[in-house]
Amino acid sequence: QVQLVESGGGLVQPGDSLKLSCVASGRTVLTYTMGWFRQAPGKEREFVGGIMWRSGSTYDQYYADSVKGRFTISRDNSKNTVYLEMNNLKPEDTAVYYCATASRGGRPVLPYQYNYWGQGTQVTVSS
Repeated sequence: QVQLVESGGGLVQPGDSLKLSCVASGRTVLTYTMGWFRQAPGKEREFVGGIMWRSGSTYDQYYADSVKGRFTISRDNSKNTVYLEMNNLKPEDTAVYYCATASRGGRPVLPYQYNYWGQGTQVTVSS
């Protein structure tokens, strides 16, 4: 069993930056692929990015096209924490952001490929 808790959301203006955190407990997620998703009102949950364990302390990040170049995922294994750094935020980035652990290897991008989810944190980008 893994518990995930996101934090760091808030109200920002277009062009601002925000860094979200996702703390895992209950089990180390050292070798788990971790993903970030978001869900805007009236829309389906969509993949934002993921960080996949490759070997040793090497990880690969992968992103949705809509955030590539603006968002960066990182992790601090000593804290069992994954981060989502978001730069140059746009109004269309407004959503509840969730972190999740994947139930399989590779680079999963679909919600059903993840089995543990946090409660989400609201990000609102508005002038």
